[in-house]
Amino acid sequence: MPRTITVGLDGSPESRAAADWAAREAHARGLPVKLVQVWEPVPAPMAEAPLLGAETHQHWTERIPRERAEELRRRHPGVEVITEQLTGRPAEALVQAAEDAELLVLGSRGLGGIGGFLVGSVGLAVVAATERPVVLVRAGEQAEDAPGASGPVLLGLDTGTPDAAPLVFAFEAAARRSVPLRVVHGWNPPAYYAYGAVLDPHVTEIVAQSDAEALAETLSPWREKYPDVEVVTESRCGSPSLLLVEASREASLVVVGRRVRRSAVGAHIGPVAHAVLHHAAAPVAVVAHD
Repeated sequence: MPRTITVGLDGSPESRAAADWAAREAHARGLPVKLVQVWEPVPAPMAEAPLLGAETHQHWTERIPRERAEELRRRHPGVEVITEQLTGRPAEALVQAAEDAELLVLGSRGLGGIGGFLVGSVGLAVVAATERPVVLVRAGEQAEDAPGASGPVLLGLDTGTPDAAPLVFAFEAAARRSVPLRVVHGWNPPAYYAYGAVLDPHVTEIVAQSDAEALAETLSPWREKYPDVEVVTESRCGSPSLLLVEASREASLVVVGRRVRRSAVGAHIGPVAHAVLHHAAAPVAVVAHD
């Protein structure tokens, strides 16, 4: 059975935008899109209510994927649309659904007047638990001509511990969209400057040159592997998350890595991925790696 681009639906404008984004991605990859609705059994007091009982609740949750599937088939006639309804806790069910997916797509609310996301507990739990790539999409991104829709793919890269998974995801995303790949690396001054020492321009220049060379060396084999992808690099002194959030205003997609930490004390997504998820102005792909 082929993998799918899987979408978590809850009936919100954000999840509808996620479904549209997923359908375009599925078309580009030649894959089906699967709409997943998680039905969480209602508490006993609600189940006993005559107008808000369990059967009514289930009826409305069943309508969500069915109606959205019909709409997607009209809007994206070349894409196969599959629906599936699961029962259980949303985060756990979506993590399970992601195991058979090429990509999991979720909706995320915008932060009012500021560009960015408000990632709920379910979204964060799914991102932290699954080892499949997860894309967070907000409601303003459903149109193909939305701001930044034709912008570059933006990749945040740590040259100290680069992993192939985020690089492959970002290069292939740029290749499918026929847009440049903008690679951003943020670096901090030497540790002793944290104690009040004045930044020495010469030392800063040396560190900047060293980091730029490390970035070029890391990307060299990937440039050869994807010769048709235009690569723009940016190595700057500053917080990686702030640099990515700033650059996201012109991007069509932001790609960040998340190191998998298999620990009994719980899953984590890392400070950079966490900040970018909450504040980026474009859809964000979180790619897990070892």
